[in-house]
Amino acid sequence: MEFEGKVAVVTGGSLGIGAAVVEHLARNGAAVVYCGHETTMQADNVLGVVADVRSEADMHGLVERAVSEFGGVDILVTSAGIQRYGTVVDTPRELWDEVLAVNLTGVYTACQAAIPALKKRGGGSIVAVSSVQAFATQQRVAAYTASKAGINALVKSIAVDFAGDGIRANAVCPGSVDTPMLRWAADLFKGESTVDETVAKWGRTHPLGRVATPAEVAEVVAFLAGDRASFVTGAEYRVDGGLLAVNPAALP
Repeated sequence: MEFEGKVAVVTGGSLGIGAAVVEHLARNGAAVVYCGHETTMQADNVLGVVADVRSEADMHGLVERAVSEFGGVDILVTSAGIQRYGTVVDTPRELWDEVLAVNLTGVYTACQAAIPALKKRGGGSIVAVSSVQAFATQQRVAAYTASKAGINALVKSIAVDFAGDGIRANAVCPGSVDTPMLRWAADLFKGESTVDETVAKWGRTHPLGRVATPAEVAEVVAFLAGDRASFVTGAEYRVDGGLLAVNPAALP
């Protein structure tokens, strides 16, 4: 019961990595308030709220709900995100704005709302779900990769600005993870293959030979959220099955 007595707020908590984080934190004793476009989990210590991370009012309301229901906030996990495809030439401005608003501004709005509540508890932990594409990019993901690099930079800024308040901030950077978003992308690019075959093919680009499960990423999020990582802040943790360790130049 590592998180007994702790209160966590999770954005994007209804699907994928966010849902796995909600489950992990709640199973290990935390009270969790999460948001998404829908609510899929409810329990004595889990409360789902429909909210939009692009809205400052929604994020302040989410934090206020955690305070009113459970007494405060100790942990913030930002996991809301979307994927869109295009270069800087063929990405329409409205699509660019959508990706940056959800993926990057959504972290800003959640942190802006939660940090005062974290201060009132004497500090706490912020964990932002980023991506390996903050470091190395695929083709035609200009908006997505820019948003993820922005998350990593924002996390460092928060870590420096609020260290004196006992607030730690870190980024988790997954490779391919078997989530609804990955399967949506696989369906777009499967060609004559099935979605499962495409996901498996993408998994083979990782040295471990497969994609991650959301629960595997949630383990790292939970480590950074908890007291075991008490001297870790401003860090970028890659959970990528060795993907970024690969040199693509093959031996003859």
